[in-house]
Amino acid sequence: MKLAIFISPKPFTNPHIALIQRNALRSWRLLDPEVEIYLLGEEEGVAQAAEELGAQHIVDIRRNDSGTPLISSMFEKVREQTRSPLLAYVNADIILMHSFMEGIRCVAQEKDRFLLVGQRWDLTVESPLKFGDGWEEELMSQARVSGKLHPPSGSDYFVFPRQCFQEIPDFAIGRAGWDNWMIYEARRRGWPVINATGSIDIVHQRHDYSHLPGGRPHYHTPEATENIRLAGGRRMIFNLPDANYRLVNGRIRRAPLTWKRFWREVEIFPLIKLGSRRLAHAAHALFHPRKAYSEWRAAGKSAAVKK
Repeated sequence: MKLAIFISPKPFTNPHIALIQRNALRSWRLLDPEVEIYLLGEEEGVAQAAEELGAQHIVDIRRNDSGTPLISSMFEKVREQTRSPLLAYVNADIILMHSFMEGIRCVAQEKDRFLLVGQRWDLTVESPLKFGDGWEEELMSQARVSGKLHPPSGSDYFVFPRQCFQEIPDFAIGRAGWDNWMIYEARRRGWPVINATGSIDIVHQRHDYSHLPGGRPHYHTPEATENIRLAGGRRMIFNLPDANYRLVNGRIRRAPLTWKRFWREVEIFPLIKLGSRRLAHAAHALFHPRKAYSEWRAAGKSAAVKK
């Protein structure tokens, strides 16, 4: 099956980051002979990793003022380089297994346009993986015993047909907000958002945030704030529970309509069906008055500071 996987890896200067990225990339190479892999950017060690892996290396990626690669440029450059009907953005520390390809095949047989996402297993990995017989079963056994299924916030992979997501804001890679926007945008356009958790197993290799300013997570950085602004604001921050379909036993099923899900659909209806941000804010205030009040106060203080 033709599939193009792409990513802008972190520099290979930190020994642990280099280790887990090589583990991930080697797992991708084992997926299928027709899978194309694209490494984007000029960070140290990326060209060497591409050569070792037999991957394509794309250098000329646009960046923001902080030097961070832009998602819009990444998507554009990969489309220029490949004719693959299916594209997949995958974080560079994610180990993929054959359930990834099987899940994509099932979805692509049923849908022309879609977004495929899912949760990850977090696991501490401190040595090179040995990709011998039974390595997938052994790794998942370790993940279930020593690891943890990550909460359903965001996603570490996005699979979609090449005709989808042709227009993307200039989000900064590796910062909060853009992955949530992907789920929102697919829902807004009426494409099925399919949560493959339970059908597709992926393993995220834990790491620190030494590559970011102050060594802290990216959620409250200026670039994350800018990503959220580009997304259209906090109402567009969707998560995996906002997927309206699930992949179950190789078939696409509608997500179960629980009471929690019913009221969430009511809340987001003005945004994804009517395109009204004003009504979306009103619905949010109705369902989450404390959060709305906190946001209102924060916005007031920010405006006062600017004056």
